[in-house]
Amino acid sequence: MNRLWKTSTNVFARGMRSMANRTSTMLTTRQLPSIGKSRVALGAAGLACGVSLMGCALITEAQAEADEKDAVKIVLQTEEQPSLDDMKIFSGTANLPLAAEIADELGVPLGSVSIKTYADGEIGIQVHENVRGKDIYIIQPTCPPGVNDNLMELILLVSTMRRASARKITAVIPYFGYARQDRKMQSRVPISAADVCRLLEAMGVDRVVAVDLHCGQIQGFFGPRTPCDNLEGSVVALPYFANLNLKSESTIVASPDAGGVHRAKHFRDRLKKRYHIDAGLAMIIKQRLRANAIERMDLVGNVEGMDVILVDDMIDTAGTLTKAASELTARGAKRVFAYATHGLFNGPAVTRIQNSELEEVVICNTVPLKPAAAQCTKIKALSIAELLSEAIARIHYKQSVSALFNTTK
Repeated sequence: MNRLWKTSTNVFARGMRSMANRTSTMLTTRQLPSIGKSRVALGAAGLACGVSLMGCALITEAQAEADEKDAVKIVLQTEEQPSLDDMKIFSGTANLPLAAEIADELGVPLGSVSIKTYADGEIGIQVHENVRGKDIYIIQPTCPPGVNDNLMELILLVSTMRRASARKITAVIPYFGYARQDRKMQSRVPISAADVCRLLEAMGVDRVVAVDLHCGQIQGFFGPRTPCDNLEGSVVALPYFANLNLKSESTIVASPDAGGVHRAKHFRDRLKKRYHIDAGLAMIIKQRLRANAIERMDLVGNVEGMDVILVDDMIDTAGTLTKAASELTARGAKRVFAYATHGLFNGPAVTRIQNSELEEVVICNTVPLKPAAAQCTKIKALSIAELLSEAIARIHYKQSVSALFNTTK
């Protein structure tokens, strides 16, 4: 009824304007000599307006809806559609090879920007292109080495683009630093993941794209005006494992800790849906003495004679991963593989992996691979550039990002 009333009011207003114009024309052209004729003309105009008002009451709901649909079509036709000319890709220094791959996938040249470190440790940034009115995508993982420097680069890049009048700024963060500090585990500690999100929002970022956040709830640390897309890196690894000739009856997907069971289950479900490998599920419960130090492990599930895929979001020092592989081998596992989206490989990680029972460790190139890790025969890096470029294209052209993960292949 509200639409009916609005439409009726508009018709009535048009009728009033039309009759006023006709009356004015009649008075001017005929130059009525007497006030009596003017009263007749005005009376006719009032009668016509009354007829228009009566006609308004006869407008049906269907007509009102048709008028509304026509208005929407006009708006959609006049709205400017995005194009590649409106898109610019920039990168910090954290992972330039990945940024170059993404730009190549999109068919867009990587933007020209100078990033330098002064003698006192400060970071200087200058963009050498016009970004006014453009949609900017900044590719910068906040990863080691130099987590804080990479984070500061990202913040300053966002600030630079905002001050240069960019239309929209999207931060593409393949690896989100400080993500493990997502809650208060003891008194008087910060929730650093939330603080990083607030820093990015304060600088004026419009959207964030991340890959396999350590905790999905980090998306909620951004306000409703700053949407955060958490992409699933597993879609890159699934085809690789499907080509290993794994069998449903002899394959287990396992989580190296209780907190990652949902991630492992999700990986198993996608393996079944896309490649018809109906694997089992197992879980290892670990008890830590302190950070990066494990006291003991307990296995939930049967892995005897099975090929096991350990699934986690990141590999730091590889202590958890290698101990889990030893536990699974001791319980009778035939082969043990590992998949993690982010390969940090800090400290003795590479040595531990090389000397472990692990058959192969598969990661994505969200973080630049260290030279020692690149030379390790057990570590296999897969490119995530295609996934990120597809996500950027879908965001730019206002298409669904979740459709990337709903396909059967």
